[in-house]
Amino acid sequence: MSLKTWFKIIALFLLALVFFLRLTSRPAPVYPYYSSDMKYPLVIAHQGGDGLWPGDTLFAYQNAVKLGVDVLEMDIHITKDGVLVLMHDETVDRTTDGTGDIESMTLAELKQLDAGYGWTSDEGKTFPFRGQGITITTLEEMYQTFPDKHMTIEIKMSNAAMIKPFCELIRQYNMQDKILVASFFDDKMKDFRAECPEVATSSAKNETTIFVLASKVFLAGFYSPKFIALQVPEESGGITVMTEAFVKTSHARNLTVEVWTINDTETMQKLIDWGVGGIITDRPDLMMDLLGR
Repeated sequence: MSLKTWFKIIALFLLALVFFLRLTSRPAPVYPYYSSDMKYPLVIAHQGGDGLWPGDTLFAYQNAVKLGVDVLEMDIHITKDGVLVLMHDETVDRTTDGTGDIESMTLAELKQLDAGYGWTSDEGKTFPFRGQGITITTLEEMYQTFPDKHMTIEIKMSNAAMIKPFCELIRQYNMQDKILVASFFDDKMKDFRAECPEVATSSAKNETTIFVLASKVFLAGFYSPKFIALQVPEESGGITVMTEAFVKTSHARNLTVEVWTINDTETMQKLIDWGVGGIITDRPDLMMDLLGR
């Protein structure tokens, strides 16, 4: 068989493979999280608005709700005694008047800390929320306080298992349709989807990377996402993620694009003009004003 014939066979095989992959690819699954009564683009208060108040605290979320934001974004860890609490870091050192890993402390010990202690808006000149009675918040307190509010909940790094208790708490408070789960860790996201398949998720780190790279070479149409949202930065690792074409490509796969963490109105307006589904921001007040809400 001649070399030319071999090339034709290989070309036909690759063409058939491409056709098969395109034929079998599926858009993102449908979940009720993005309900028809939500206003778009979504104003997503990052940690409740960490540029305005001590983030990941009930105090911040109460004020964010007063502003009228659409989604409350938060991070979860698990305590020594198995309680899910809100905190961005793995330790309490940066934000409170205590020290230590969250996983090495009980809820009672954490509740003794001042969760407003480390917040400052002027590079440490003043600390306006110290001594105001702001405490570390549990996830259960969030469900009890805001049973009708949409939430994005990020699973953070942990040594102790928290996927099962997290899923059980969602079901206990019937929050399945109100929650979008996020994580940078693909293994944790895989475990969560297996444990709680009825709850919507965004893309984990490797999933995001694959989709972004595929979109750059016009192959995103072959990708079958297991998630309904892409929560992405404007750029990562020297690669520009956010473009108008990326938003359109994502929409073609039934994916909502939510960009983090945007704190200036000029960038917000650009992303809104591109048709993003939501903006994750430390300054939800600025976005609410921009949208005239």
